Amino acid sequence: MRVLVSGASGLIGRAICALLREKRYEVHSLVRDAAKASPYDVVWRPSAGIDAKQIAGFDAIVHLAGSPVATLWTAKAKAEIRGSRVQGTANLALAAAEAFQADGKPRTLICGSAIGYYGSRGDEELVEESEAGLGFLAEVCREWEYAASPAAMAGVRAARMRTALVLSTEGGALTKMLPAFRLGVGGKLGSGRQWWSWVSLRDTARAFVFAVENELAHGAMNLAAPDAVTNREFTKTLGRVLHRPTLLNVPAFVLRAVAGEMAEEMLLSSQRVVPQRLMEAGFQFEDEELEPALRKLLE
Repeated sequence: MRVLVSGASGLIGRAICALLREKRYEVHSLVRDAAKASPYDVVWRPSAGIDAKQIAGFDAIVHLAGSPVATLWTAKAKAEIRGSRVQGTANLALAAAEAFQADGKPRTLICGSAIGYYGSRGDEELVEESEAGLGFLAEVCREWEYAASPAAMAGVRAARMRTALVLSTEGGALTKMLPAFRLGVGGKLGSGRQWWSWVSLRDTARAFVFAVENELAHGAMNLAAPDAVTNREFTKTLGRVLHRPTLLNVPAFVLRAVAGEMAEEMLLSSQRVVPQRLMEAGFQFEDEELEPALRKLLE
């Protein structure tokens, strides 16, 4: 199988590509910088689209590319976050639709999305049929997912992976938390009652590859471990694994003052996500519970 991956140099992209190669698939990257591209790469400009002929012959496309979200949300940053996801996905989906109608490939398009789709929902258990929420991230995710529609309408099997907080020591949120927790100055954020859905990097890569391979994977799919925890529970568990106290607390008003809207929607938001469709399709998580998952990563 020939698989084309956008965002292949990112944390999740690297893990997916490594697993695909481990399974003996032929993996190519979709890149923007022609000067750094290898002979195996496909060059594109997300804002300008891509010729359908460039992706003809690939069996599947995994589309992850997008500007970083964990940053201060200035007007410019928000425009880049939205544009890099929505416009790039729309252009790629249109090309995939054209290529599929001409030659029957690519048969599969797996797009990234995020549990930000649901907004902040308190203690509500969120499955794929749950309504979209409110806020900037929810708006972006709705538009991002809708942008893949042309491929699905043309007959391409399209899945949208609503990914939770990815746990890894190679990058991402956990890596940013560790210095404070290792010094014993980590603590809950705000009330700590907000639900933090999470997934290990290993299971993230496995789920994306599962979606590439499995015909039952289509539409929206929650990519989160079954064991969602509150921020308070996450904090206590991480401290226990590191043998450090977690007595401090960062008040919500401090987070809002420092990081504004981003803090409200990413740190203080509550999303209790259930991976219903993934499990119904037959996917089995290797890291189902938080404490064993953290111990694997940190010990």
